[in-house]
Amino acid sequence: MTEKLKTIAIFGCSFSSIFRQSLCPAFNTAAEEFNVNLVYIHSLGKIGNKNAQYGDYEFDLIEYIDLDQFDGIIFDGEGYNVDGMAEKVIQKLRGAKCPVISMSSHVDGFYNIDFDESQGIRTLIEHMINVHHLTKIGFMSGYLSHPDAQLRLKEFRTVMTEHGFPEDGAGMFEGDFWFHKGEEAADYFLSQPERPEAIVCANDYMAISLITALKKRGIKVPEDIAVSGFDGTIEGQEFLPHITSATRERLDIARTCIQELLSLSEGKDKNLNLHIIPTPIFTHSCGCVPLDYQTEAENINRIYEINRSFTYNLYDAESSILKLNTVEDLKDLADVFEETAINFGDFNAFFLMLHIDPNGKVSSDSDYSRPSGKFTPAIWIDKNNEYDRSPLTFDCSSILPDSITCKRHSIYIMSVHCSERMFGYAAIEMADSEIFKEFYNMWLLNIATTLENLLKNDRIKKLIGSLENLSIKDVLTSMLNRRGFDERSREAILSIEGKSKVCAMVIDMDGLKRINDYYGHHEGDRAIKTAADIISRCCDSGEIAGRAGGDEFYIFAPEYSEEKLQRFTERLSDMCYSYNGYSKKPYSVELSWGAYIVDTDCTGRLEDFLKISDSRMYEQKKAKRSNRQ
Repeated sequence: MTEKLKTIAIFGCSFSSIFRQSLCPAFNTAAEEFNVNLVYIHSLGKIGNKNAQYGDYEFDLIEYIDLDQFDGIIFDGEGYNVDGMAEKVIQKLRGAKCPVISMSSHVDGFYNIDFDESQGIRTLIEHMINVHHLTKIGFMSGYLSHPDAQLRLKEFRTVMTEHGFPEDGAGMFEGDFWFHKGEEAADYFLSQPERPEAIVCANDYMAISLITALKKRGIKVPEDIAVSGFDGTIEGQEFLPHITSATRERLDIARTCIQELLSLSEGKDKNLNLHIIPTPIFTHSCGCVPLDYQTEAENINRIYEINRSFTYNLYDAESSILKLNTVEDLKDLADVFEETAINFGDFNAFFLMLHIDPNGKVSSDSDYSRPSGKFTPAIWIDKNNEYDRSPLTFDCSSILPDSITCKRHSIYIMSVHCSERMFGYAAIEMADSEIFKEFYNMWLLNIATTLENLLKNDRIKKLIGSLENLSIKDVLTSMLNRRGFDERSREAILSIEGKSKVCAMVIDMDGLKRINDYYGHHEGDRAIKTAADIISRCCDSGEIAGRAGGDEFYIFAPEYSEEKLQRFTERLSDMCYSYNGYSKKPYSVELSWGAYIVDTDCTGRLEDFLKISDSRMYEQKKAKRSNRQ
């Protein structure tokens, strides 16, 4: 990031979810006002109701982030939905040298923005009592193991007692903070001796599910029963009737966080524990505001437009999945992303950074050994040319490319991992203040799966290659075995166009039996390996060499000449002589050979060439014996 601007990091989870998607636009707007960079360290968390394993491995990336690159940090602990994840992040942030503000939950040792949820609940209950003059009030709690549910229920009971009503009012039902308990809750409240006049729900989602169930049972809201929620969600204000609720003004919170962090970074020390009371929204579901049908008709049209857009984006997502299945390497991956990444909103820049090991191997390579803490770009899309691409690698101290402009940036960082391997991370800068649509998360999941497939495919290819090598390689010498030699030589013959001069050679060791008898077969194997090494080193003019078996070796040389043969045999003799001089072995490595050079075409028979060469080799071997006598 540019050094001229301060950079603030925001650690949180599920920023793009329906419940939390208004948070980032508020912070982006505030960051624009204060001219600071924002880096969102965004976790996706639990996927669906049962798949928490994905979120378990997201912390691997957070461990690699150097906090010293930030001038301030905001911790948003409310969205973490994987057990223990928030605690891990808190422990990480305790090592920060810059100031840290916790904006949604109290954390000892941090600066804190505390929300007076008790006062928010109190305001809604007393609104039912004092404004609408209702006395039979029920309460739909969240699941009671959750601290927010405990706090909100406690305040409900306190307010009811203060006003002289039974502690649980017209009944208390334990919900789930979600949409699943509305039917049970409706049956519970309607079965009470006295039907409630109002029901206060601990969040908007339960209020929506309860109102839907009441409508099915012929109960009108608010005419028969008034209902309120909590949290002031987007869905709550789009549902009919709109939900009376209480909300946190996110833009005010964003401005407060950034302003206070800037003051703290400039040395203005203060005991920052701000207290914010949720703002009430009194609307349709309690009877304060009548429905405006013209406005609602426009809202319905807008929702239809959103649904159409969602359907088109879903088609694009399906198409991109099919495209990703064709990816065979990292370049293909970059091409597919740049071509089809259109369904999560306009973006200015996208970077996919892959972990590399100490040898420079990327994490999608099967030869990758262990993480080095360094990352290299696998996808680099910089539409406005605002970032410096000169570094080949990035490390923990600077996880983002440097900006080459004075413009501020808001960038989202997310882990890219599959199973237990963290491949790296993705960084995206959107074109406006809005956060990306949920399809971006789908993209990253599919990219991670594609990288995992590349890794597995690479392993399979290398395994097949090693198996193929085993079938054509000699185990003792690592030369081609007889099968490998025959295959390669016949391929060379079949590729001959017209006529060409070729050479076939048969080479045999002298005195191997004596070495085995006097010094053992282990030493005999060493002698064979030495002979194989000498022969291989002589093959520098396109010769194909292989061990035929025992102490016998074959050579086939396409496009050969008498001059090349003479050079080959002279080098063979010289290397044997040199080895015997310095090896200090009690025996000598000596070779006999026979060669046959012939003009042939693609119909030439390798067996015939080797037969003649073999005969000439034995003639040489016989001549050596005669000379010794």
